[in-house]
Amino acid sequence: MRWIHAAGRALLVLVVVLTGYVASGARADEGGGGGRGPLTLATAGDLTGYLGSVLDGWNRTHPGEKVTLVELPDSADETRAQMITDLRGGERGRFDVLNIDVSWTSEFAAAGWIRPLPRERFPLGSFLPRVVDTATYDGRLYAVPYVTNAGLLLYRKDVLAEAGVAPPRTWAELERAAETLAPEHGLDGYAGQFLPYEGLTVNAAEAVYSAGGTILGDEGERVTVNSRAAAEGIGFLARGVREGWIPREALTYKEEESKQAFQNGRLLFLRNWPYAYVAASAPGSKVAGKVGAVPLPGPDGPGTSVLGGSNLAVGSHARHPDSAARLIAYLTSERVQRQVLTRGALPPVRAALYDDPALVRRFPYLPTLRESVLAAAPRPKSPHYDQVSLVVQAVVHDAMSGRQTPGAAVRRLAGELAAVSSR
Repeated sequence: MRWIHAAGRALLVLVVVLTGYVASGARADEGGGGGRGPLTLATAGDLTGYLGSVLDGWNRTHPGEKVTLVELPDSADETRAQMITDLRGGERGRFDVLNIDVSWTSEFAAAGWIRPLPRERFPLGSFLPRVVDTATYDGRLYAVPYVTNAGLLLYRKDVLAEAGVAPPRTWAELERAAETLAPEHGLDGYAGQFLPYEGLTVNAAEAVYSAGGTILGDEGERVTVNSRAAAEGIGFLARGVREGWIPREALTYKEEESKQAFQNGRLLFLRNWPYAYVAASAPGSKVAGKVGAVPLPGPDGPGTSVLGGSNLAVGSHARHPDSAARLIAYLTSERVQRQVLTRGALPPVRAALYDDPALVRRFPYLPTLRESVLAAAPRPKSPHYDQVSLVVQAVVHDAMSGRQTPGAAVRRLAGELAAVSSR
């Protein structure tokens, strides 16, 4: 009888232990448990070197939760590949917190590589409204916005002022100045990032969105690109190359090449991210003091930018998910977000910083950037985003090169994207 009672007590203890273990695992799945301890943060190369000092502040005040920074290659494609290799390694993976491109959130979430996060742990209401959408998938929060970005139209304000021309608000105004005013000053008219890579996907999506079109719907399950609006957007880009106000050389431009062309005084208009404004306005630039920035134009008024930036996510096999969530809350605090801007020259996600008079004096493009971010839209959401992007790049580059009409391009896009979505 004593043996039966002892066995019963042992079984009860075992049930309690197992129940606690399962409950702990369930809490960890929501980012709220799993204990605290050291972490590894993986990110693409920190080009401005600001992140180390930001993490030093955390490490000084959290000695039991110290963060090791792992910098991956500058190339987004290489960073993504290395992150995926680590995440597929399961419990052997090194990365606890990942600084991921906003366009990867859906893919990583659908694959189960990152864990859902409880909204109440993060100050989402203090962020610019649009940015939170880039961190969700299937109605759940899978990451927290860390840095945002939106495309701007940079222009030579000295050239426009001399001609008495206002900065363009429509495609027609941009085309007219690029066709007539630019040649008078020995300039090319307009450029963006038109080499077949992720930058072209962004430029193409902005043109389609600005015309009122879309590419995918329902988290990538529905293809919506075969429309008159999408053909109009792609047609705007293709027409520029055909008529010469977009130089053919721009078909080889990425961010840096296009920035250099503008900074060296060869372009009247440039679509790029805010960092290009900072570089073109810096001492040593041939156009310093001559640069203006406005929101991207569209067919009948201001257009739509694509949201750039990065989100912070917790790996599905993170060793200490509670510490990981605490680190993310720290990195998205207003104090650290201010450093993201002042030390890293990166656009923060905290809305209040865009109204700070001292910051606006130092970074005069902030009000324009805020306007662009609030009107921006995310890239097409899809668990197969890498394949979606490759299709968009290839088809739009063919249209801009004159190998396909815009109408044929959107029909081809629809067919190839449907094949990707059905996988």
